[in-house]
Amino acid sequence: MAALAARGRPCLLPRRAYGSLGGEARPAGLYELLGVPASATQAQIKAAYYAQSFRCHPDRNAGCPEAASRFTALQQAYAVLGSAALRRRYDRGLLSRAELSAAGRPPARAPGPPPPPPARPRSAPSRPLPGPLFDFDAFYRAHYGEQLEREQLLRRRRCDQKREEAARRWQGHRLAEFSAALLLAALLLLAGLK
Repeated sequence: MAALAARGRPCLLPRRAYGSLGGEARPAGLYELLGVPASATQAQIKAAYYAQSFRCHPDRNAGCPEAASRFTALQQAYAVLGSAALRRRYDRGLLSRAELSAAGRPPARAPGPPPPPPARPRSAPSRPLPGPLFDFDAFYRAHYGEQLEREQLLRRRRCDQKREEAARRWQGHRLAEFSAALLLAALLLLAGLK
């Protein structure tokens, strides 16, 4: 890898001819770059990518152009090897250099018909509408009238029961106070007679 950087190549991926007919050159070492065998699983490829990209991330190696270019190469390698379809094409030698470099980028928007113009907002009616548009109170009474009446009846019964209970308690307290006052008066009368 150091020899490649010394030759001044911006990409850390070596080029080699693929196939017996001297077809288009392709990066030979995507597996070697990630440090995994060609039989590695997707999980092993992912783990190797995360480990190596963490080590040579440009934020961790500020001002080091070699780390930045290695990080870019790792991203390209993972974009190819992380996708099952691109990995199969890479293994068969069917992936061109342009496809390799575009593998990590999102596809460009295809030119198509322009979007339709935004709909014109409807203008307010020129004359006011007669009456309210919708009477929610009438709707509620029509659909939930019986339930509403039941709830009001139950609420009245609970209030009446609470009032009766409070009155009974008050009478009980009043009776207790009256009997205590009567007993005290009787004791004072007896004490006064002696």
